[in-house]
Amino acid sequence: MCSTVLAAQIEIPVASPFSKVEQDVGFTKITVAYSRPGAKGRKIFGSLVPYGRIWRVGANESTKFTVDSDISVMGNYLPKGTYALYAFPYEEYWEVVFHKNTEHWGDGRKAYDPAEDAFRIRINPVNNSDYQENFLITFDEIDHNSSNMLWIWEHTLIKIPIAVDTDSKMMEGIAKGIKENPTAQTYYEAARYLQEQGKLYSRALLYLNKAIEIGGDTYYFYRVKSLVEAALEDYKSAIISAQKSLELAQKEDKDEFVRMNEQNISLWKDKQITTKQ
Repeated sequence: MCSTVLAAQIEIPVASPFSKVEQDVGFTKITVAYSRPGAKGRKIFGSLVPYGRIWRVGANESTKFTVDSDISVMGNYLPKGTYALYAFPYEEYWEVVFHKNTEHWGDGRKAYDPAEDAFRIRINPVNNSDYQENFLITFDEIDHNSSNMLWIWEHTLIKIPIAVDTDSKMMEGIAKGIKENPTAQTYYEAARYLQEQGKLYSRALLYLNKAIEIGGDTYYFYRVKSLVEAALEDYKSAIISAQKSLELAQKEDKDEFVRMNEQNISLWKDKQITTKQ
């Protein structure tokens, strides 16, 4: 009688584990799917990753960069969609590639065709004082309209500026919201956005007065009103609004807002004295 021996496959962890980072920038979601090789005591750039040769920006299959709305990368327009990220590292600079063909395994080698690049940009590498063992992609310096995508490995840091068009969408939304049966919160959110973006302060003040007229006294309405008045260099009014915000915040045990208003009142009193001189 014959017996059949079935060889069982043993599943082992991959050397360069998969990772995914998702980052919202304004209304845009950016997703990067990649694998994270480790340095493991090796010299990375110029050795493990040779200078002048295409690199897959990670390990295993190609790194995928996905955006759900159009963006700009150092002035280069990138429509929403998914792209492969590649790089050509050199000692003094890197060429970073956003590539339209996402079907290649790894860097594609001979199958890679520069004609399929969405575009290339040139980035100067920065020395990273902290040592990064596993290759890392992350985002930093994020605001409503921009962020930097960071690639960090060993002592090398690559910073890629990304811009999104949040402002035009917000201004359209504000115009529509103000036109179509606005509430106190509509006026407040519109004013807060303008204040945060440092623009159209006089319009923001009108919106805040309307919010208070409809919605009554709240510490956060008066908090933003004080900031707008200070931006307009009306420090007397800013102090009055901040004091009102402080008193309302005290009633609701909002200690953080009490402290912030106290600090601003002191600051603006000093500015009043300086202005008078």
